[in-house]
Amino acid sequence: MTTALIVGDLQRGITGGYPFARQVLPPITDLLPRARAAGVLVVFVRFAIRPNGADLPPGNALFRSFHEAGDAFHEGSAGTEIDLPVAEDDVVVLKRRASAFAGTDLDLVLRAAGVGAIAVAGVATSAMVAATCYDAADRDYRVTVLRDGCADGDPATHDFFMDTVFPGRGFEVVSCADWTAKA
Repeated sequence: MTTALIVGDLQRGITGGYPFARQVLPPITDLLPRARAAGVLVVFVRFAIRPNGADLPPGNALFRSFHEAGDAFHEGSAGTEIDLPVAEDDVVVLKRRASAFAGTDLDLVLRAAGVGAIAVAGVATSAMVAATCYDAADRDYRVTVLRDGCADGDPATHDFFMDTVFPGRGFEVVSCADWTAKA
């Protein structure tokens, strides 16, 4: 079964503005060469909102706060650039919602590559990671979550997802160092 590594929302506007997000950069940076050497498809997912707000859901205070935070989340700004080394064979997907699948071509990219299993890393555990994992499971992908490759603003929430929610959903939870990257 071909595997993809999905790394979400580790972009400059998030790693620079949310200290908890920076802690996952070292384990993922160490993992990337190993994953690529094993032939794993590496997919970076970045979050951006149109500067004019055309994609903001009406009445959604959370997305409105992202838009009003300045250009850190505005499409085309430096804040939406990936804060990890992106290789030529990697794929970068733009998303506008929590799940890496919602309104994107991620599923198309994965199916074209024959991917049946994904490992998910990124921030936040209770947002992008959880939404992407649930969406992937609904699409019949086998899901692994990289514990130290994910973080949340609330460490107790992160631990709850890793120790209870994800295993309860049948997702494997392992560290970046213990993950066996398989093409």
